[in-house]
Amino acid sequence: MKATSRILWACFVVLFLTQNIYCQTDSSKTVNKKRLRTFTVASGAAYGLTLIGLNELWYKDSVKQSFHFFNDNAEWKQMDKIGHFYSAFYLSYGTSSALSWCGLQQRKANLWGSLAGFLIILPIEVFDGYSAAYGASAGDLMANAIGSGFFLAQSALWKEIRIQPKFSYHKTDYPALRPDILGDTFASELLKDYNGQTYWLSFDMDKFIKFPKWLNLAVGYGAEEMVYAHDGQNTAEGYQAYRQYYLALDFDLTGIKTRSKALKTIFAIASMIKLPAPTIEFSSKGARLYAFYF
Repeated sequence: MKATSRILWACFVVLFLTQNIYCQTDSSKTVNKKRLRTFTVASGAAYGLTLIGLNELWYKDSVKQSFHFFNDNAEWKQMDKIGHFYSAFYLSYGTSSALSWCGLQQRKANLWGSLAGFLIILPIEVFDGYSAAYGASAGDLMANAIGSGFFLAQSALWKEIRIQPKFSYHKTDYPALRPDILGDTFASELLKDYNGQTYWLSFDMDKFIKFPKWLNLAVGYGAEEMVYAHDGQNTAEGYQAYRQYYLALDFDLTGIKTRSKALKTIFAIASMIKLPAPTIEFSSKGARLYAFYF
């Protein structure tokens, strides 16, 4: 399971803070040095405390060894890698938004934001690399880079985000089989149970063709019957892990016009999550239609 649950948790915290700041105040046309200094000091302190907390919670009592890599690319049907992509994208997006709020030119804010999104997660791989229980993952690093790059590429190509990663979760019965790995509370299951997670790319269709501003189309990816990390382990225990692909409607709340700064903040945060909507699932078990899937 490695660092994915920790990264997702940190991602939601950082995005809540940065998007809240950004939505409450219009971007300045010139660099506001006071804002930039305040943001740098506050975010640096919060990041430092987060790393200290992670070290105390996950690494303090683990056996240390020389730095090493661990190949986990075949685990969990790559759901953990998509989690890294998602987290790096939003850490880049959130940092860019905050830097824009500080008055940086948008192109520079996007560039530094994408770089920060990658570097924010990097120390966790370093921690893992020195832990005998884990090991740094080249696949994780690649997913982090792609996530940050996906944000930067859209910002450069369209000057806006038109394809937005999203996340949804539904509770499953699998954590009861391995609560130490898949979670033993709703909060831990949300982060650890890949069987209930779905990652999406939501296309802002009105930016490409004539389409309602509040309605998007989304494609999703998930997997199920994963009690163990590897397919061989699942098969040996009688589980047949399989991939799931989704096509769904989605709602773009930011397309709703409002003067309320509070609502703008709520809509910005909610845009990270795929809301329930009519969905078609495709898998090795056939096609399935949902009136509302989450």
